[in-house]
Amino acid sequence: MKSPETLVSVVICAYSDEREGQLCVALDSIQAQSQPAFEIIAVIDHNPRLEAAIRSAYPAIRTVANAGTRGLSGARNTGLKLAKGNIVAFLDDDAIANPDWLSRMSRHYRNPSIMGVGGGVIPIWPGERPRWFPEEFNWVVGCSYRGQPEETKPVRNPIGCNMSFRRELFGHIGGFTEGIGRAGADAAGCEETEFCIRAYQAHPKALILYDPDMKVHHHVSNDRTHLAYFRKRCMAEGRSKTRMVRNVGASDGLSTERRYLTRVLPAGIARGLVDTVSKFDPWGLARALGIVAGVGFTAYGYFGAKLSRGRS
Repeated sequence: MKSPETLVSVVICAYSDEREGQLCVALDSIQAQSQPAFEIIAVIDHNPRLEAAIRSAYPAIRTVANAGTRGLSGARNTGLKLAKGNIVAFLDDDAIANPDWLSRMSRHYRNPSIMGVGGGVIPIWPGERPRWFPEEFNWVVGCSYRGQPEETKPVRNPIGCNMSFRRELFGHIGGFTEGIGRAGADAAGCEETEFCIRAYQAHPKALILYDPDMKVHHHVSNDRTHLAYFRKRCMAEGRSKTRMVRNVGASDGLSTERRYLTRVLPAGIARGLVDTVSKFDPWGLARALGIVAGVGFTAYGYFGAKLSRGRS
């Protein structure tokens, strides 16, 4: 892949009136970057009122309606079709990018073998972090989790809240597959994972990097701090993975999950139990049980969706 001057188009997708204030903060964080974005595109998913409000408040930002299927994948694809930069970066509407976000990102693209770069996602909890919530499951709230690299390394896929790719890659393999990921406030996921696996299958020698210091801060809404959402999100992730595996195969589709299940999660359970015994922390046991429950919920969603499809 070529490595010309890095011109980054930043795409932020939004749908919710309730998150309008957070969307404005996200847009402000991009406008305050130490390295200016080539362009900023706000894609509003089937919400004419929010679209009009953002267009009025930010005349220098290109604000458009989602021209695809309702949901995050359709909105991202709409932004992709409009983007003119040679790098397309995605930031969630409830996230805040560090001022050096684009400069750190651009540095990596000097290497022509890099086809994508993602970064660290730091949770902004609505209050104190729930003490029962295991760090290994931070992905449930769209944030970096224990088990990801602690230094810049190649990964299978970044977190969707903080990721970027060479625009030419989308010309080679297409955009995000609609029907896999999130629509509105549901808890589905995996659209960026499925895209990255297709990218690797088309370009086996290229790399996607995870730079934990390329940070954004991600708001966690209060409803996502409760066990009910934890269960819902894990089950939805399991269902999403069945659709992803149908597209890319189980070998590639579940490669990272095997290490996560056999190494990261057992270590997390052990850590929780040790905290309970050696530090007299009763929440350590709760975190260990949370990991067990998270695996169970996700497996239930995965195998339940598989069985349901098999019967249909």
